[in-house]
Amino acid sequence: MNLEQFIAYCETKPEVSMEFPFGPDTLVFKVGTKIFALTGIDSLEFKVNLKCDPEYAEELRSEFEEILPGYHMNKKHWNTVHFEGRLGDPLLKKLIDHSYNLVAKPKSKKK
Repeated sequence: MNLEQFIAYCETKPEVSMEFPFGPDTLVFKVGTKIFALTGIDSLEFKVNLKCDPEYAEELRSEFEEILPGYHMNKKHWNTVHFEGRLGDPLLKKLIDHSYNLVAKPKSKKK
C-alpha cells in the first residue's frame, strides 16, 4: 500500500478528517479530536503510526519486524508500521481498521 492508497482507504471511514496540525510534513487522520493514524509525507520510507491495543501491539511486534513501538508516541498504545515491507494490504488495512475502531468507538466506563 502506498501513500495515496493509504489516504484513500482512511478517507472511506465515517467521520474522518485529514489534517496537518504538526506542520505541512505530518499528515494526521482523526475521528473527532482523536488521532488514529499519522505519517510523515516527506519521509524516505513510508511508515505510519497506528494506535493499537497494548497486548495486540506486543504480539504484532514479536511477529513482524516491520512493526515497531510507536516513534515519538506512547509506545504502549502506538505502533510504527513500515508499509513498504512484506506486510500485505489485507494486514495493513486490518491494522488501520483496528486503530480507527479504538478511537471511533471508545468503551464506556462502568461504575
